Amino acid sequence: MGIDPGLTRCGLGVVEGDVGRPLSLIDVNVIRTSAHLPVAERLVSIERGVDAWIEEHAPDAVAVERVFARSDSSTIMGTAQASGIALVCAARRGLPVALHTPSEVKAAVSGNGRADKAQVGAMITRILRLSAPPKPADAADALALAITHIWRGGAQARIDAAVLAAGRKR
Repeated sequence: MGIDPGLTRCGLGVVEGDVGRPLSLIDVNVIRTSAHLPVAERLVSIERGVDAWIEEHAPDAVAVERVFARSDSSTIMGTAQASGIALVCAARRGLPVALHTPSEVKAAVSGNGRADKAQVGAMITRILRLSAPPKPADAADALALAITHIWRGGAQARIDAAVLAAGRKR
């Protein structure tokens, strides 16, 4: 499961597959919150949405976009807060969590760490054999995170999940 954190739009994407095999889209969506609501209420909405997705899709692992410094500090704060919620939701269930940088994700899906949103959307469409790019870009970014994790971290995530599952059975 990939999560593109954001306070206004938090992208969620679930992809199934393995390295060297075709990947399949399971589901994609965006949790939206109103800028008119207090931040705490918005974070509760994001938590409920992420929890519901994890409950519904039971992913093996969760990949979250690593927050990086941008010029607008208000954007960084909201993204970091939403990211923290996503991390807590996954950790609460004992799921392996990976953080991937935007440039790592762009390079994984397009071969170019500086690819623009349109290029990423086009590659997601191609990789998942979709008829059109997922909209908005936050949805495509969440799928790109899930794909990156499968291609770069999937094997380790399966090992981590097996170790966690074995520990819970004892």
